[in-house]
Amino acid sequence: MVRANGAVSLRELARVVQTSEVTVRRDVRALEAEGLLDRRHGGAVLPGGFTRESGFPQKSHLASAEKTAIADLAAGLVGEGEAVVVGAGTTTQELARRLARVPGLTVVTNSLLVAQALAHANRVEVVMTGGTLRGSNYALVGSGAEQSLQGLRVSRAFLSGTGLTAERGLSTSNMLSASVDRALVQAAAEVVVLADHTKLGSDTMFQTVPTDLITRLVTDEPPAHEERAAGELQALADQGVQISLAGSHQPPAEAPPPPPAGGGRSGGGVRREAPLPGQRRTVHGAPPPGGPQLRGGAGPGSLGEQQLGERGRMADLRRR
Repeated sequence: MVRANGAVSLRELARVVQTSEVTVRRDVRALEAEGLLDRRHGGAVLPGGFTRESGFPQKSHLASAEKTAIADLAAGLVGEGEAVVVGAGTTTQELARRLARVPGLTVVTNSLLVAQALAHANRVEVVMTGGTLRGSNYALVGSGAEQSLQGLRVSRAFLSGTGLTAERGLSTSNMLSASVDRALVQAAAEVVVLADHTKLGSDTMFQTVPTDLITRLVTDEPPAHEERAAGELQALADQGVQISLAGSHQPPAEAPPPPPAGGGRSGGGVRREAPLPGQRRTVHGAPPPGGPQLRGGAGPGSLGEQQLGERGRMADLRRR
C-alpha cells in the first residue's frame, strides 16, 4: 500500500488488515527497521527523504489533528481587509475554511480546494490563477499560473510543502508545484510556512522557499521522542524564523500590522509565539520567585489579624 500510494495512515492499515492500530504500529516499526518504509506521525511513507509526492487522499489522513490546530493559529494572523496568497496543500485547505470568516479579505490561490473552501464566503473575494490542473493535489501549475502572478503584491503568503529543514528551507517533490510556489513567494511581503512536525527534518527534491525568506513557521510541538524535529525547530529559530506553536495553550494571536513595503524580516531578536521544546514557560502575571506574597492570618499586621480586630470592635459597640 505504501509503494502504491506513497503514504498510508495507521488507521487505514488497521481497517484493511482488520486488526488493531497497536498491532499495526508494531509491525510498521519492524518494517522500518528493515528499511522498507519510514514512520510518520499517524502513518508511514516510502523510505528516504527524496520520495515522490503522495496523493491528496493519503496526505489528508496524516497528522490531521495537528493540521487543524495549525490552521486555527495561522488564521489569527490575518486581519480584516487584507490581501493574501494561499498555496496548495491539505493544511492550507484547513486554513482557507477559517479565512471564510474574515470580512473584506482577498485571497489569491492556485488551489481548487482552497477556492472551494471559500466559495460560499460572501465577504471574501477569491482570485484564481490560470494554469494546468495537476490532479494529485488539485492545483493549477505551469507557465499560465506563474504569469498570472506577475505584478501582484500582497501582505502575506501562506505555503505548505513536503519537507522543511533549516539548511534548505521548504521543499516539495514536484518541480511544477515548486515553481508556482516560488512565484507566490515573490508576490508577498512576508512568507508564512504551515508545516506539522512530521515534515521537520525532511528534505525533498525541489526547493520552494529558502530559510532566509521564511518569515514565520506555524507548526505543532514535536513529541518528546521526536528529537530530530525538535532540533530542526531550534535551528530554524536560530536563523531568525519566528516560531508559532499550535496547541501550546497560548492566547489567540492578534493580527499583526501590515508589513513594511520593503518586505523582509524586521530587525531584532527572534520572536517566538510559544516556547520551544525544552524551554521553561513563564506564567504572565505570576509574582517572581522570592517576591512579595499575600500573607494569611498568621503574623502581626496580616490580613487575618486585621479582620479579627475589626470584628472585636464591632461586638464591643453592640454591647454598649
